[in-house]
Amino acid sequence: MSYPPNIHQDSDKNHLIEVIKHYPLATVISIKDNTPFITHLPLIYKSGKLIGHIDKNNPQAKLLTGNTAVTVIFSGPDCYISPSLMGAEALPTWNYIKVHLQGTAIEIENENAIKQSMVDMTSFLEAPEEAYILDFHNPKMDQFVNYVMGFEIDITHWEGKFKLSQNKDQDIQNLAKQQLISVNKTTIKPFLDKVF
Repeated sequence: MSYPPNIHQDSDKNHLIEVIKHYPLATVISIKDNTPFITHLPLIYKSGKLIGHIDKNNPQAKLLTGNTAVTVIFSGPDCYISPSLMGAEALPTWNYIKVHLQGTAIEIENENAIKQSMVDMTSFLEAPEEAYILDFHNPKMDQFVNYVMGFEIDITHWEGKFKLSQNKDQDIQNLAKQQLISVNKTTIKPFLDKVF
């Protein structure tokens, strides 16, 4: 038996790539001696691979070399769905979009390739306005590259977990979709006001 149920899984790679592009902050998980190492950092998708860089002082950096196994999670929007949206007989639930990937990580050793990956990532994250363009020849890049390790992850397994009230009728699904959109727009400011 698969979990979550098939109705809540999405195997369309195009959908999963869209989640990665719109929510590029990833949770990268490595295991060493039965201990998980977890880092949150942006990754960009390029031709079946995820590309990023990590502080060399991060203990997980050593685990992202030499074809080591990693799990990566991208988190899309999520929200609580009240029974008030679905009718009195429904129970509360939580809707979410997640992408789980497995792959093997290798170190990018060429400094120019690391610098180029940073330029590419900045360009991707600045799109579409590109208010800031990172210059490959910026002298700060030569200093910065000494403190980071570049890596790429070859994706070997894709899994989309899209729990979006698919087990309900179309009208309820549409209401849940609107709730997901509304909540994610309206909750961010009050949250930020509390934590900053």
